[in-house]
Amino acid sequence: MTEAMKIPKGHPRAESLRVREKLLKNYEMGVVAYAGLIAHGRGEAFDYLLGEKTTKSALEAIKAAAAALLTAKQPVISVNGNAAALVADDIVKLSEVIGARIEVNLFYRSAKREKTIERVLEDAGATEVLGISENASARISELGSERRRVDPKGILIADAVLVPLEDGDRTEALVRMEKKVITIDLNPLSRTAQLASVTIVDNIVRAMPTMAKIAKGLKTEGKEKLEKIASDFDNKRNLSEAIDLINRRLTKLAEKGTYISLLDMSKL
Repeated sequence: MTEAMKIPKGHPRAESLRVREKLLKNYEMGVVAYAGLIAHGRGEAFDYLLGEKTTKSALEAIKAAAAALLTAKQPVISVNGNAAALVADDIVKLSEVIGARIEVNLFYRSAKREKTIERVLEDAGATEVLGISENASARISELGSERRRVDPKGILIADAVLVPLEDGDRTEALVRMEKKVITIDLNPLSRTAQLASVTIVDNIVRAMPTMAKIAKGLKTEGKEKLEKIASDFDNKRNLSEAIDLINRRLTKLAEKGTYISLLDMSKL
C-alpha cells in the first residue's frame, strides 16, 4: 500500500492533489483501473484549459440533464471505477432524487472489481446496484468490449442513461438504441461529448453534486416545464461555447504571456 501524501495547507493545487490521492487509494483497492488514472490526467488537462470551475454553459447543461432525468420513465446512472471512487455519495444522492437505478458498467471488467465497486456504492448508501456479474446477462450487440454486458433491469430498458466518464463506442451504441445519453466529459472534442444528447463539460467532482442539488430544486416543477428545459437545450451550441471559452483563454494567455488566474477567468 502506497503511503498517502500529506498535502500542505494552502497548497495552490490542494484540491487537485486530494482528488489524485483518492484515485490512487481506489486504484490500490481495485476500484479504479490503471487506465483510469491515465484518463483522469487527460481530463485534468482540459480542466486547466477551462479554468477549473463550472462554467455558465456547463450549468445550463447540468440543468438540462437534471430535467431530462426527472422526466425519464426509466433513468439509469451508469457507474465506472473513477466515478465510484470520486463521487459515490453524489451518485446515490442523485439516484434518490430522480428515482434512477444505479448500474456498474466496466471496460476492464472482472467479478472481483464489480463487487468492490458495489461495496463502495453500498457504503455510500445505495440499496440496489445492478450490473454485477451474472446479473449483467443482456448484451449490446454493436459492442465488442465488456461494456456490452448490461443488466436487463437497467441500461437495457432505460430511456435515459447518465454515463459520466464514458467511452465513445458505448455512447454511440446507446444513442442508436434511441436512448437519451447524458455525459460528463471535460473534453468537448471527444466522441462521447459530440455524440451525447447532453454533454456537461465539467469536472465530475463539481458536476455531480451540483446536478443532485439542481435536480432536487427542479423536482417540484411541472412536467411540461421540465420537458421544455430539456428540449430547449442545444448540445452543439453548448459544446461550441466550451470550445470557444478554451480558445479565448488560450488567446489571452498567448497575448499576455502569463498565467491566467481564476480571478482573470471571471472576466472572460
